[in-house]
Amino acid sequence: MTTKYEKRQKRHNRVRSRVSGTENKPRLAVFKSNRYIYAQLINDVKGETLAMADSRKSGAKTLVEKAKEAGSTLAGLAKEKKVNEVVFDRGGFIYTGAVKALADAAREGGLKF
Repeated sequence: MTTKYEKRQKRHNRVRSRVSGTENKPRLAVFKSNRYIYAQLINDVKGETLAMADSRKSGAKTLVEKAKEAGSTLAGLAKEKKVNEVVFDRGGFIYTGAVKALADAAREGGLKF
C-alpha cells in the first residue's frame, strides 16, 4: 500500500522529469503543508535559489489567502531580480485551492508562465 506522501512524491518526480529552470526562466517550485505554503525561484543549471517567499508570517486566516500573499510577494522579488518568465512546478500537488491561488497571484504580479 502506497502512502499519501509516496503518491505525491511519484507525481512530483513525473513533473520534475519535464520541468527545469534556467537563469533566464527559473523554476517556480511550490511546497504546501497543512498550515503554510512555500514558493521559490530556482536556477537548476547552477543549483541556486534566486528568491523565496512563504506564508509563515502572514496574518491571513485561510491557506488560500496566505498563498495569495506569498505569490504576490514572490512576484515582487522576481521583478527585483529582473525575472519575467518562469516555469511552474506544482510539486506533485493538485492545481486547485492554495496552489492555484499562489500561481494566480504570481501572474497578477507580473510573472509569465
